[in-house]
Amino acid sequence: MIWLIGLLLVFIVHIALILLLEFRNPGKAVAWMFILFLCPPLGPVLYYFLAREYKKRKRLLHRGPVQFRSLRGQLRSQSATLETLEGMRNPEFVHQERLYRLLAHHAVNPITGGNRTEVYSSGEMAFGAMLERMEQARDHIHLEFYIFRSDMIGSAFAEVMIRKAREGVKVRMICDGLGSFKLETAFVERLKEAGVEVYFFLPPRVAVRNRRVNYRNHRKIVVVDGRIGFVGGLNVGDDYLGLYEKMGFWRDTHLQLEGDSVHYLQLTFLEDWLLASGQDLGDPALFPAHEGPGREQVQILTSGPNMTRNLIQEMCFNSIAVAKRRIWIASPYFIPDPSVYLALKTAALSGVEVIVIMPYHSDSRLVKLASLSYVEELLQAGVKFVQYTKGFIHAKVMIIDDLLASVGTANMDMRSFFYNFEMTALLFDPDTIARLESDFQQDLADSVPILPKAFAERSRWQKGLELLARLLSPLL
Repeated sequence: MIWLIGLLLVFIVHIALILLLEFRNPGKAVAWMFILFLCPPLGPVLYYFLAREYKKRKRLLHRGPVQFRSLRGQLRSQSATLETLEGMRNPEFVHQERLYRLLAHHAVNPITGGNRTEVYSSGEMAFGAMLERMEQARDHIHLEFYIFRSDMIGSAFAEVMIRKAREGVKVRMICDGLGSFKLETAFVERLKEAGVEVYFFLPPRVAVRNRRVNYRNHRKIVVVDGRIGFVGGLNVGDDYLGLYEKMGFWRDTHLQLEGDSVHYLQLTFLEDWLLASGQDLGDPALFPAHEGPGREQVQILTSGPNMTRNLIQEMCFNSIAVAKRRIWIASPYFIPDPSVYLALKTAALSGVEVIVIMPYHSDSRLVKLASLSYVEELLQAGVKFVQYTKGFIHAKVMIIDDLLASVGTANMDMRSFFYNFEMTALLFDPDTIARLESDFQQDLADSVPILPKAFAERSRWQKGLELLARLLSPLL
């Protein structure tokens, strides 16, 4: 009887600690208490290793953006950055002073000019462009991926990296420790023996020891000679070419960038390199001067648990709030935080066309259930949901009127907003927005709508599973 009372006291104390530590995030507190009730012995252990805020470690917090503050200032002075609203080339921004102030004055990276972008809507096109640019490298190649596999396309990347390293090009690669957990040691050693520098971002042992298992580097970056950059949804693996039978055709969106925006891809890579390797590569020579190859304006937004604000989430909320005509979103994982959820609902009720494309076949049963739990009420408000049936849609795209579009690594979910290291390119050029609009319309043609009446008639069992997944959604 005494031991039972002791266990009950421990249980009560743990609930009190969750309420005390998570009082700023009620959804997260409810999720952890649900886990605790579901599995009392395991709950405290999971909370200890997964729930600790990244920001509590000041050493890790300051070995990021603050470390390169001086270099960031130099880049602003030598880049074609926008200083006034009147400098925005897109006429849609004339009356968007509030959104402009948020993006231009409160984001870490400025809006840059003199850019040229290329949009790729498949892995085959994007990987071909990456490998071609890597072959042309003369000084350095920097790669950063959440997942890197040693399959056919991974081996193709490795061959280029090895060849360029032997030619004297500096080749550096970061892989996420959990996302690339299955990458074979022999594959990595072969790269290192050829002179490629490889580091894993928070490897599992380090993540467990430092209680950082829940914080992953989800960015996808390639920078060649500081002049050409790539960012978007693609990791390196044959599944991103549509070669996995289980997932079938893989639909993604990736960008090639040239211009001042590449400097901020580079800077983000160097910040992550510092965190992963401990090496400070803040050398101005990695940011070569260039003549602007284009006229597009682009902004690179980054967010992560080592930053004091959630910039990508703030951008999404504010962009949705100012929309007048349309909000088009494609995301493989749709688990919006309460503010974005309310912004989408309010926009639809106000007559704005809100369309969300999500996968019909998901790679995560739990995430799909959680996503569907948000659908019914938004359908009633007028939000249109469609499910992509041609294969698996992994693109992370948002289009707001003809005002802006975003392409990057962040999903429309709380994990991307608050837990992962993410990156998004904001695009303001009307022609680029029109290109993404064309892709979106094709995706709509390859999708089936979720009809409100049919969706409301799904089984109680299905609704129950969605409810349980919804309770866990702040942690997914």
